[in-house]
Amino acid sequence: MKTMEEKAKEIAKLMEDGKGNDVVVLDISQLNSWTDYFIIVTVNSSTHWQGLYKQVKDYIKQNDLEVHLTNKKSPDGDDWNLIDLGSIVIHLMSEQARAFYDLEKLWHAGTVIDYKN
Repeated sequence: MKTMEEKAKEIAKLMEDGKGNDVVVLDISQLNSWTDYFIIVTVNSSTHWQGLYKQVKDYIKQNDLEVHLTNKKSPDGDDWNLIDLGSIVIHLMSEQARAFYDLEKLWHAGTVIDYKN
């Protein structure tokens, strides 16, 4: 059985393969009680987000995960889309939203996980 870290790495690789930009996996398990991993990805458009979300949904079905919540930070959904899988939270963000919210800086005490190995 895969660990949550292994699943987070696989999702990150999936995002990169889907042309997501600047994919980062943060282990924040020691910093809070509600999730263990953030996956942060820059997307180019709502169409790009939809394509990546479809890949995540397919992965979820194959790996015994479930979506707890999806949320859009802006009405048109182009700025920040969040997919909450419980132990893994995926942030699909426009370049502008990612620069503005700077989650990597906000959660700087988290550990960056190398998902490419």
